[in-house]
Amino acid sequence: MGGLNLGRVFGVRIAADWSLFVALWLVAVSLALGSFPVWHPEWGDGLRWAIACIAAVLLFASVLVHELSHALVARSYGLEVRSIHLFVFGGVANIEREPETPRAELAMAIVGPLTSIGLGVVFLALGGWLARLGGDPERLMRDLGPTATLLFWLGPLNLFLGLFNLLPGFPLDGGRVLRALLWRATGDLQAATRWASLSGQAIGFVLVFAGMAMIFGARLPWFGTGVVSGLWISVIGWFLASAAAMSYRQLVIMHLVEGVPVRRLMRRDVAAVPPTLPVARLVDDYLMRSDQRAFPVISGDRLAGIVCLEDVRVVERDVWNDIEVGTIMTPAAALETVSVDDELTVAMRAFSRKDVEQLPVVDGERLVGVLRRRDILKWLELQAPRGERPVQPRPA
Repeated sequence: MGGLNLGRVFGVRIAADWSLFVALWLVAVSLALGSFPVWHPEWGDGLRWAIACIAAVLLFASVLVHELSHALVARSYGLEVRSIHLFVFGGVANIEREPETPRAELAMAIVGPLTSIGLGVVFLALGGWLARLGGDPERLMRDLGPTATLLFWLGPLNLFLGLFNLLPGFPLDGGRVLRALLWRATGDLQAATRWASLSGQAIGFVLVFAGMAMIFGARLPWFGTGVVSGLWISVIGWFLASAAAMSYRQLVIMHLVEGVPVRRLMRRDVAAVPPTLPVARLVDDYLMRSDQRAFPVISGDRLAGIVCLEDVRVVERDVWNDIEVGTIMTPAAALETVSVDDELTVAMRAFSRKDVEQLPVVDGERLVGVLRRRDILKWLELQAPRGERPVQPRPA
């Protein structure tokens, strides 16, 4: 999970995808040029844009609080949470593995919507207190000050966020609640995920068709009508349907590799190079004479690092004879490694953390082989049930 690093909250890394900034801009423009001139024609351009930008940031801060609630509950059940990733559709808490019990799944899933609904209620209550409700409702928005306007805008949006996430379609929170209940009833996580995933795909396609209807003039409750709104709803529906199908395939894959040791698929006959080897010899004797793109660097019998084609490309060709591999390699401390006794599930999570094509397999600090992503995928193609198409899992 890449993205711009925004810091850490409760030890969890917060990252922002570039699409988040597009969403922030769209929200700010919509408020500054659309809603605020209607609600507050007396506001100047500077005030409208300032409040619009603050509103956009607070909206995604609310999404961050929603995801942090998932992360904190996950930690209470002993699950590692590496990061929270904010993007155009909201946020994702990157929890390293699935919960081990239906109870843990239910608690982790329900806390997010309840947090958003709670935020919505608090914002509306504060806004009502600031606005001294009791006057003419039609004049309410026009008479509100900047702070009360923000609260009355954020309140309903958080309520909607909480209620939308309760839709019973995986991987929405409501879909995870459904999966937890089905898991508890059947005792079969894979079957529960399959039915929750099918529900998520169905809801996603309903949203796609609803959005298309809005584009052609239909007016729907809550969503309204129009080309822009309809296109947005359709995109969200397509995203949900795709994520639901992908989530089920990922679970199938993790079940296939569960219990399979790394030693079964690793390659022992991997070419390695010393750190003192000139880059020119690395190119001529290794890169050009094999289909390997990355080579372990061995100092004595210890793994010192890995050097790959991309490392060579950053070095000027006329100094290849003067530069040693040890100066351009990625050191061992920065690498993801796996042990020969680890299960493939551990390796799959390591591949998710680092977008690499192979992992060194070590016994202590001694290199014993290499595990390649393509070998795992080839094995999955042979093991997957007919009709299932294996895909490399991505972070949850």
